[in-house]
Amino acid sequence: MTATPPIRLGFFTRLLDQAAAAERYRLAIAQIVHAERCGYDSAWIAQHHFHEDEGGLPAPFVFLSQVAARTARIRLGTGIVTLPLELPIRVAEDAAVLDLMCGGRLEVGIGPGGNLSAYEAFGLDSAERTALLVRYHRVLLDAWAGRPLPGGDRLYPPNPGLVDRVWQATFTVEGARRAGSAGDGLMLSRTQPRPAAAPDLSLPDIQNPMIDAYLEALPKGRAPRILASRTVFVADDRKEAMRLAEIGLVRLRHRLAATGDLSSGDLIGDLIAAFDVHIGTPDEVIASLQADATLARATDLTVQIHSIDPPHPFILRSIELVAETVAPALGWVPSTVAGKRRVAR
Repeated sequence: MTATPPIRLGFFTRLLDQAAAAERYRLAIAQIVHAERCGYDSAWIAQHHFHEDEGGLPAPFVFLSQVAARTARIRLGTGIVTLPLELPIRVAEDAAVLDLMCGGRLEVGIGPGGNLSAYEAFGLDSAERTALLVRYHRVLLDAWAGRPLPGGDRLYPPNPGLVDRVWQATFTVEGARRAGSAGDGLMLSRTQPRPAAAPDLSLPDIQNPMIDAYLEALPKGRAPRILASRTVFVADDRKEAMRLAEIGLVRLRHRLAATGDLSSGDLIGDLIAAFDVHIGTPDEVIASLQADATLARATDLTVQIHSIDPPHPFILRSIELVAETVAPALGWVPSTVAGKRRVAR
């Protein structure tokens, strides 16, 4: 199941370590530094407002500036910036400055976000999030390209290189088609809600039509960029992996139960299936990922530990095992070997 060219490997974190905020940030930076040492191509961080159990970082560019100072090669991505909640010119400015400071390593993932209550806190209507996303996306591109903005001003510093490093995250075929039409990368989630009429639909069954729409809409000559995020927890011992999974997934289920979502089952196996988790020893995870038809079409695989969220040492070990055994079985070549030919564009 080897992609051509070789698939790129990313590490993704929502900064959900069981710790206070400052410690979460310290641990996440250590994990990204470790991923760079292991040869990963990219590191991605999520932006979430308000809900510490859902995501631990409201300020992605501030955080990535510190990561940039601690790393040298690994690409740094937002997965995502909730663009409708931002002033697009400020996003354009922060991204342009950070990209220059980190040597052109920034990838900018954008999307409407899933926390609809945040829109009310920001004084916005969540029903308008798609329209805002489309409008603000255009502002970003115009600003980075150095085109005149309303009033005649131009962004300083301009950064036209960022125009080709935008990704759009979506749960829908329509959103995938929109990303393709823009020539952006497509970001696919590690899991997503099943249609009420087809609760047992597999993740590839949902996401392959999204890829089809994306590729159909992509401008002629534009190389596809398809990032598939997956929950992957690899351990040396299966029993240990399952013990930690039970802790993390049951914790997640309790949070969902508090919101009235009781559809994810009670047994650990049900939870693993419900949240599309790839877990176990390296051989078990390889087999699990190879059965995911979406990955055969992805240019980028990003692995995240959520919603297992084991302690920090187990995250570091999983990062290692993915790089040493799992990802090479999927066609990945470490950046330390492949060099700049593997840089995402």
